[in-house]
Amino acid sequence: MNQNIIQLYEPLNIPKAIDEDIWIVDGPIVRMAMYGTHIPFPTRMTIIRLKNNDLWCHSPIELVPELKAKIDALGSVRHLISPNKIHYTHIGSWAKAYPEAIAWASPGVVERAAQQKIEVNFHAFLDDEAPIDWSEDIDQLVFRGSRFMDEVVFFHRKSSTVILADLIENFELNKVSKKFHLLIKLAGCAAPNGKAPLDLRITFWGRKNQARACLEKMLKWEAKKIILSHGKCYEENGNAELIRAFAWLVH
Repeated sequence: MNQNIIQLYEPLNIPKAIDEDIWIVDGPIVRMAMYGTHIPFPTRMTIIRLKNNDLWCHSPIELVPELKAKIDALGSVRHLISPNKIHYTHIGSWAKAYPEAIAWASPGVVERAAQQKIEVNFHAFLDDEAPIDWSEDIDQLVFRGSRFMDEVVFFHRKSSTVILADLIENFELNKVSKKFHLLIKLAGCAAPNGKAPLDLRITFWGRKNQARACLEKMLKWEAKKIILSHGKCYEENGNAELIRAFAWLVH
């Protein structure tokens, strides 16, 4: 039934190399509330192998045996990253599977998990400065301005790749059931011109100056690629796509 709703980015649960020491893993569908209905979202996590061979895992998807075996072949899972307060659901199960891993909390996620009664114990908190654990490999900042949530944005230096969760969503309409096309277009998330969905953009009203300052810092990274949690990634012209996708901040 899900295949009739949305076509996933197969193969699933297999690390796919984006560049040296960075992979994406496409996962199953999740349903997110939007405009009075529940939209099916494809899910995706990112894995980076740090210089010390530790694995850094951004927005972990459901951990199934097939995926665990593939990840264990890459290195030792050390860092479990919640980039924002709605990307954390599977961190608890990953932490149990990898008890030596550190679970890193985004702003507001501890409270969100408690409200939703999802069991997860975070060990450390993310902010604007990359911790010493990965500061040689990855830059980061907290993208501020939303009244709903902040998102921690990351930049993998070796591959010149920005990693985002919900600040850009880029749904290919040919992969989604036609009954959702209008909603996706209204949200402003239709590929190739994806951006933050309208309901998230609205939460920046009156505070866009904070977000613009964050965008200016992101652009200094001079990204070549953008990895997204939802929809088609951008494999080239990263900075140009960021400027286009965040044009709403100047209007």
